Amino acid sequence: MLKLVIGNKNYSSWSLRPWLALRMADVPFQEELQPFVDHGSHDKFRAFSPTGRVPLLVDGATSVWDSLAIIEYVAETHPGLWPKDRAARAYARSVAAEMHSGFSELRNVCTMNCGLRVQLHRRSPALDRELERIAEIWSTGIERFGGPFLAGPRFTAADAFYAPVALRLQTYGIRLGTVPDAYAARLLALPPMVEWYQAGIAETWREPDHEAEALAAGTIISDLRRKA
Repeated sequence: MLKLVIGNKNYSSWSLRPWLALRMADVPFQEELQPFVDHGSHDKFRAFSPTGRVPLLVDGATSVWDSLAIIEYVAETHPGLWPKDRAARAYARSVAAEMHSGFSELRNVCTMNCGLRVQLHRRSPALDRELERIAEIWSTGIERFGGPFLAGPRFTAADAFYAPVALRLQTYGIRLGTVPDAYAARLLALPPMVEWYQAGIAETWREPDHEAEALAAGTIISDLRRKA
């Protein structure tokens, strides 16, 4: 059976992407959670991951690191991870790659912390541009392919790549407009997403760097996580 090594569900947006894609595609896998350690996990994770990072997929003697590479590897035997229609598949791959390589301001300012609710100190023009682009991607995909997901009626890897954004919008109280807000709510309501979120807020691990990032971004309004 495939094994997927992930980080804390409260913090690890990169882990969520392949985890959710595989769950939504009914791909059997064993989950192994490796908590982040204080002030950097690289050395610890190097024991099993070439990059010192998660996620990591293990398939027998084969290891696949990087979330997009994991998706493509599994899609070779489970084609439902991408749309059947060629145009929809091209759109899904394009927007997934765009998320994979971009949106640095969103990542740096609105870091993933499922259990917090944060009022941002400020929204920079760079952050606003990235949020506007995400709203455009979501609205365009739903309008062009008929929804309810980004490339049509079925959940695909493209939706998995934007699922952490829905959690970030919830944490930082950000609205994007009628269509994108409805799409974000749709992602948050998916049973595996509810499972991930509930597991995330049940975690008692606290990693100082991740906590500091949330504090730097804004004022913490509430902390819904289980106390240590």
